[in-house]
Amino acid sequence: MSDGYVKHTVNDGIATVTFHHPKSNSLPGHILRGMADAITTCGNDPSVRVIVLRSEGDKAFCAGASFDELVAIEDGTRGLEFFSGFAHVINAIRTVPVFVIGRIHSHCVGGGVGIACAVDIAYATTNATIRLSELAVGIGPFVVGPAVERKVGTGHFGLLSATPATKRSAQWAEQNGIYAELFETTEALDARLDAHARELAAYSPEAMTDIKRVLWKGTEDWDQLLIERAKISGRLVLSDFTRSAIAAFKEAAAKR
Repeated sequence: MSDGYVKHTVNDGIATVTFHHPKSNSLPGHILRGMADAITTCGNDPSVRVIVLRSEGDKAFCAGASFDELVAIEDGTRGLEFFSGFAHVINAIRTVPVFVIGRIHSHCVGGGVGIACAVDIAYATTNATIRLSELAVGIGPFVVGPAVERKVGTGHFGLLSATPATKRSAQWAEQNGIYAELFETTEALDARLDAHARELAAYSPEAMTDIKRVLWKGTEDWDQLLIERAKISGRLVLSDFTRSAIAAFKEAAAKR
């Protein structure tokens, strides 16, 4: 548990996939694999009508890639393996035959923005800011990029990518299609999310599967595309720039 976990439950047709890591819900490889596996398992369960994806704790919804794991990458093969974890999570969300609702209780950074964009519907609190931070450490949002671009458009994706130090408000994310609705409290967020999940659980699973297929039309090449993008990140993470940038971020965080 000290290195985080992924768990899932199923009740009354609603599957809940929960992830947690003590470092602001950052994502090492084992959590990425656990998330993809749990989403796929729930999606393949004939009793499941809808999946809720959430994280635990009162800090970030997701702080993106684990810096500890990034600095441990020693070659392109290992880099590809790690960044492919994000590809597998996004593709699991994309291909399961049920809607995936995201519970975004706090801010999203880097890959966390990608996950918030990948879910079919995201409900968030008003403090759920977003920041696509990858360029600041010399990588770039290559793997999560297609999911972000699909939600906000090419222009805003370019803006987010090129301003990695800029934190944007939950209101900005709502206005640009990432969040469906915002709530002042987590209690209000949970009430709306629970009500919608229960509503969806009562509808025709066949109809919802067909709707989801329509909504994701044009992404059929993502199985290959996201892995190709992971190769780029896996190469860049080995650069001296990235090594130095991550070390500086970790040093600054340790002093806070």
